[in-house]
Amino acid sequence: MVPVLALVGRPNVGKSTLFNRITRSRDAIVADIPGLTRDRHYGRAKWRDQALLVVDTGGFEPVVDTGIVAEMARQTRQAIAEADVVVFLVDARTGLAPQDQHIAAYLRKTGKPVLLAVNKSEGLSPAAMAEFHELGLGQPLPVSAAHGQGVAPLLDAACALCLREAEPQEQAEPQDQLEAQEPAQQPAPAPGEAAGAVPAAPPAAAQLPPRTIKLAIIGRPNVGKSTLINALVGEERVIAFDQPGTTRDAIEVPFERDGVAYTLIDTAGLRRRGKVFETIEKFSVVKTLQAIESCNVVVLLLDASEPVSDQDAHIAGFAVEAGRALVVAANKWDKTDAYQRQRFAASMAERLPFLGFAHRHEISAISRKGLRPLLRSVVEAHRAAFAKLSTPRLTRELQEAVAFQQPPRAGTVRPKLRYAHQGGQNPPVIVIHGNSLDKVPNSYTRYLESRFARVFKLGGTPLRIEYRTSRNPFQSTRD
Repeated sequence: MVPVLALVGRPNVGKSTLFNRITRSRDAIVADIPGLTRDRHYGRAKWRDQALLVVDTGGFEPVVDTGIVAEMARQTRQAIAEADVVVFLVDARTGLAPQDQHIAAYLRKTGKPVLLAVNKSEGLSPAAMAEFHELGLGQPLPVSAAHGQGVAPLLDAACALCLREAEPQEQAEPQDQLEAQEPAQQPAPAPGEAAGAVPAAPPAAAQLPPRTIKLAIIGRPNVGKSTLINALVGEERVIAFDQPGTTRDAIEVPFERDGVAYTLIDTAGLRRRGKVFETIEKFSVVKTLQAIESCNVVVLLLDASEPVSDQDAHIAGFAVEAGRALVVAANKWDKTDAYQRQRFAASMAERLPFLGFAHRHEISAISRKGLRPLLRSVVEAHRAAFAKLSTPRLTRELQEAVAFQQPPRAGTVRPKLRYAHQGGQNPPVIVIHGNSLDKVPNSYTRYLESRFARVFKLGGTPLRIEYRTSRNPFQSTRD
């Protein structure tokens, strides 16, 4: 198994900054605001040929047992339980806090190997570290996550502890497996970074098996996205709390069902632009849009107890503009009566007519009903998004479509559609060549899209058609 390194500490001590430094990424949101991270956030890293799985956690308050803070603490406890080594981060600028004492007491009870890292220690004398000896967790290690100082000795110590804890026969296999996953050459350190900074890990997409489906769950706040993630994986993997805006970052969760590997992406709920006030929420919107761009399939989660809103339509529009395969899931279906269902269906037809290609399901995330058919539609949409369409068959279907219904004339000119080929995947792109194709009306393009989608079984993904008009070689002589 790959050693797991958990980053733990009170709010705003720099855990996410250190996470980004170690994983050489910007996956974790970083801002000078306490309580930004809430769920467990996993990332891969490699240090001196040792692969590591790094876990970023929310601000840990072990003595609080109510509210969202208690849910965050439960996530942190789970990360500690999974970890081989815990890095306990404290803040050199603010000094030793009572909350640090509570965390240290909890860590001592777990019996896990702990490294005490004193962050934000750049420019401070060693005497500034003296007070942290009170925690009884060994020698404090000065680091600066923002500037990369002291990170190399910290990782050396972490890897040494991992090797000490692991049995010799358990160490060989992960090394061999991860050696094949890592690129042969490591990228050079970014300009301005301190010597000894962590080498860049390969992009997340490159680490995924070929059949892995990146599935993003999107929707308005409080429609049940985190509850759906937990229902699919069978554990409380992300915080599900009856409060809008609980999820702030885009959290990736590996998951497998029926021989298919998924990476589930829990996203922050998107609100209308005018309703986004907090800096945190602006970061969350950016991370959600990035998740839509990077995923293969999107599940648009709607609240069946309420009519579809303009906001739902805007969110769906983001996914369609990005060309992502999409499945619609009406959540909380078991809590609706006949009138609510009728009202929901009418609002779907009114506000989401452009999602005619998407499969639709009625589910209950909290009761785990309707999830297996939902995943079958996800797999089908993924297959359609990456379908390979042969040029001879595309051209034959194009000619049959034109024979059945020709494009309308534009004045004295009728567009001539001659042949077609595939121009891309995710979404499928069909390129049509011919003459005067700039005069093809949108209604005829929709006719072709519908016919191609039906013939090639491309349900679940948007389809794009591009026209390439042949140049008239005699045009210059006429001019």
